[in-house]
Amino acid sequence: MAEDFDNEDELEDEIEEEDDDSSEDVSSDRGGRPGPSRGYSSSGRSSRPSSKGRFGRRPRVCQFCADQTKTLSYKQADILRRFVTDQGKIRGRRETGACAKHQRMVAKAVKRARHMALLSFAGESHR
Repeated sequence: MAEDFDNEDELEDEIEEEDDDSSEDVSSDRGGRPGPSRGYSSSGRSSRPSSKGRFGRRPRVCQFCADQTKTLSYKQADILRRFVTDQGKIRGRRETGACAKHQRMVAKAVKRARHMALLSFAGESHR
């Protein structure tokens, strides 16, 4: 771009042409397979902006770590019900926001509470 341009329109056209040249060699990035680029980065993450708002997603904090809970008992059925779906399945870490350590404690406590009949194995029955 050592050329001197008479007006800004020529400069913008030159910049657009350079951008077009860089996007033509898409097949080499995808292992030689032909086809259009999907607009994703090479790291596997989407390059599209987040639809969660202006600042994106707020990082979750484990409820038990925040309260500095050392143990979780099977006797605390009211707390454990929040970690079980209406079908009776144990909810995952992504849904609950618990860390790995406390999610293991939750799973063990739910299983023990089921065995002691404090929680049901199945969800609510429809009559």
